[in-house]
Amino acid sequence: MIHIKRFDSTAAAFASQLEALLAFESAQDETVDATVANILNDIRNRKDAALLDYTNRFDRLSLQSAKELELTQSQLQHSLNALPSAERAALEQAADRVRSYHEKQPLQSWQYTEADGTLLGQKVTSLDRVGLYVPGGKASYPSSVLMNAIPAKVAGVPELIMVVPTPNGERNDMVLAAAAISHVDRVFTIGGAQAVGALAYGTETVPPVDKIVGPGNAYVAAAKRRVFGIVGIDMVAGPSEILVICDGGTDPDWIAMDLFSQAEHDELAQSILLSPDGQFLDRVLQSIERLLPEMPRKEVIRASLENRGALIQVRDLEEACAIANKIAPEHLELSVEQPEKWVEKIRHAGAIFLGRHACEALGDYCAGPNHVLPTSRTARFSSPLGVYDFQKRSSLIQVSAQGAAKLGKIASILAYGEGLPAHAKSAEYRFKK
Repeated sequence: MIHIKRFDSTAAAFASQLEALLAFESAQDETVDATVANILNDIRNRKDAALLDYTNRFDRLSLQSAKELELTQSQLQHSLNALPSAERAALEQAADRVRSYHEKQPLQSWQYTEADGTLLGQKVTSLDRVGLYVPGGKASYPSSVLMNAIPAKVAGVPELIMVVPTPNGERNDMVLAAAAISHVDRVFTIGGAQAVGALAYGTETVPPVDKIVGPGNAYVAAAKRRVFGIVGIDMVAGPSEILVICDGGTDPDWIAMDLFSQAEHDELAQSILLSPDGQFLDRVLQSIERLLPEMPRKEVIRASLENRGALIQVRDLEEACAIANKIAPEHLELSVEQPEKWVEKIRHAGAIFLGRHACEALGDYCAGPNHVLPTSRTARFSSPLGVYDFQKRSSLIQVSAQGAAKLGKIASILAYGEGLPAHAKSAEYRFKK
């Protein structure tokens, strides 16, 4: 028997129940933060020597030189060639789809000229160098490599540096093959806060980057928080989330497995189902109880569903969409008839899956859109990772003599109003003889 929360939106206590369900304490552990601060300071000061010390200690290696931390392109290609044909084909097909989707995203430079000859516009340029953090060891996330590296390359980033730890010297061929397929320029076998520090500050061997992207553990997240401002970061992501809205017409086994797909990430992941059909919620619960014992990660799934999951009966699909906007989930499945009608009601979600066949797992691997998404309700103001995250915009301002006379008077008045006379005179020099 699994004890997953069951709510009814008509209940007087529902608002407070939902608030409690969504509450997530993301405060940084002080011990982790203090450890990370010391590691980053050591990397900043001792560079390669510190990086080598931490890598040997934490990954249980005995390397003698920091030069041994870098993998060659031929080693990446060897990993690609070593893959079974089915795995290689799947990786390449996924990469093609991710690339095709992101090629439609790039921001374009633009400009226009006003009647007096003043030119205004925007120049879009890529970042010079980006660092990509990839979990290593037993973890195998080649999809994360594709989702982070391909948009960077589509954006025009000239140099992409990947870091991936290799505990006990264990290298993952799928991860390294994904790096080869994604045209990653350099790969270093380092991880943890020390890898983030090396990317942010640079060492004799690892070049400093302009932005760090990619997932990691609590130490990596804490390090990314600390180096933000010296470099850019993508986000500090929270636990995985899925919200399913179903009208009751989808196979309950499908919905149960969709909820499992996020719950199996970790005990803090969140899986929620909204439906106006109470009997359908009963059938999904029956599917959960029947299917759960078959899952290899059943204990993780159970803990996630019992701690942070919920089955919620709503008045109708209109209310379900309103609740979804309040939750602002990372992943939202509209498992309903006419999903194109209901998607118009959705304002806040990282990724929206339309219809009964669009399961979240397809988005994780090969649909094409990015699987790096805002969590913890940040979809209210954040977007999926994309090409635009690896580009920046510069304003273009070219003013004619006629334009300087018109704009200078406006600027002068406003500058005096703000008590900044040098600003005013700088503008006045352009039109006063």
